[in-house]
Amino acid sequence: QVQPVESGGGLVQTGGSLRLSCAASRSAFSIIAMGWYRQATGRQRELVASIMGGETTRYADSVKGRFTISRDNAKNTVYLQMNSLKPDDTAVYYCNSVGSFSRYPWGQGTQVTVSS
Repeated sequence: QVQPVESGGGLVQTGGSLRLSCAASRSAFSIIAMGWYRQATGRQRELVASIMGGETTRYADSVKGRFTISRDNAKNTVYLQMNSLKPDDTAVYYCNSVGSFSRYPWGQGTQVTVSS
């Protein structure tokens, strides 16, 4: 399988916004539950948002109300709109499948840095 390609990260100030994109190729992409993960330096990778094939979404408590995950199945792409960013959101962000779906190889991710 081809690893997903994440993009859209960058350096923003506290309170700023970013929109991440993830292009992931796989047959029947529309039924695959996808998620955004992040890994901060010295910490384990964590799942912050997920979207089912039917577009039901779930969020970690730390990002609820600030992040929005969406998908465009015609483009095999998943998005993460991040608003009201905080320094604690600083991490490398990755996308991959969630739940019982087989994982893609992990991509390089996209760095998000929030300055105080």
